Amino acid sequence: MDIKKVVVIGSGTMGCGIAAQIANAGILVYLLDISSEIAKTACERIKKSRPPLLMKESLSSLIHPGSIEDDLDHVSDADWIVEAVVERIDIKKLIYAKIDSRRKESALVSSNTSSIPLKVLSENMSEDMKKNFCITHFFNPVRYMRLLELVITPINDRNRINVLEKFCDEQLGKTVVVCKDSPGFLGNRVGVYAMQVAMTEAFNLGLTIEESDAIFGRPMGIPKTGVFGLYDLIGIDLMADVLKSFIKELPSADPFHEVGKELPLIKKLIEDGYTGRKGKGGFFRMNKENNQKILESLNYKKYTYYESKKIDLSLPDLMDIDYLLTRNDIYGQYAWNIIKKTILYASSLVPDVTENFNDIDDAMRCGFNWQKGPFEILHEIGVNEFLKKLDSSDKIPFFLQSLHKNNTSLFISEKT
Repeated sequence: MDIKKVVVIGSGTMGCGIAAQIANAGILVYLLDISSEIAKTACERIKKSRPPLLMKESLSSLIHPGSIEDDLDHVSDADWIVEAVVERIDIKKLIYAKIDSRRKESALVSSNTSSIPLKVLSENMSEDMKKNFCITHFFNPVRYMRLLELVITPINDRNRINVLEKFCDEQLGKTVVVCKDSPGFLGNRVGVYAMQVAMTEAFNLGLTIEESDAIFGRPMGIPKTGVFGLYDLIGIDLMADVLKSFIKELPSADPFHEVGKELPLIKKLIEDGYTGRKGKGGFFRMNKENNQKILESLNYKKYTYYESKKIDLSLPDLMDIDYLLTRNDIYGQYAWNIIKKTILYASSLVPDVTENFNDIDDAMRCGFNWQKGPFEILHEIGVNEFLKKLDSSDKIPFFLQSLHKNNTSLFISEKT
């Protein structure tokens, strides 16, 4: 079975990105929404997007706009149908019912959801559609972010899923990570956890947001936005919703609860309209004085803003974990706290969430633009050295215990 025709339902940011990337592969794609006018407008956005979603403008001829009401029959001969509508289960299930009544038997169907479990989405489906239904979680912007999380369950027809995996790898150019059906899958589960650790540890140690972002950035192999800059970029209100979803879905014993609970500061920022770059600002804001724009930072202790200033912490411009961990000051402590907790948390997900620890590294590199994943960082530190640095109160996951007990190396060369 080859994938020669695709239908994408939902022409928002993600639907447009997915449709454009499919067109980049030279594949015919129908982009459907509530009305054909909405879909046509979306196609125009794709043409004008910056950075460009299409490799060349002529590929836009492969994207055909339409409406769900009038053009859904296109799914009848589609090889792959992608649902990318709003994160509402009721709306998604209505669409699935319509797809199931029209699709051909061999058609693959997937959802681009980032938060709703596969078992919830598929609970009312026919048994045949369940075998061909999965989650294909792309990251934004789709053309430029390499990660694709493919979420499956034992009920899936693995031969057909393999066709989709191969297509996304070879023709869409994605690093495909196969995940079990668990909250946040892999990328967000570890990435959001690390962000929350970075934020809560900054508050605990009394660091300014500039100090925190200077450390939780390039010196740790993480994009220079840091955690507070990234919060503003994503949207503080959106992050709050993501955290609520995690707290709701994860068992109470999961360490995520320790760092993911609602903070009074975040609640107040949202209530006051400080939701990040899309609002009045957030942890950073742009203020205008005397016709000049001035970047300001939030003093979270006083809930006031002050003019941002570049600070010199004598940090390396490039990733240098060894340097950070040998700093005998509050900044070294901050870096260690984040690294320690992130590695321990990632280790706790093996093998229940993923059997391959390498997939977590792939997810962080390709989905969050980290230079190295948590296990690559662990390899750099050395398993034994890492364990020696832990406190007696730290709970060591079985995966790490096994590595230590069997003197097993994560990769070919391992520090001891």
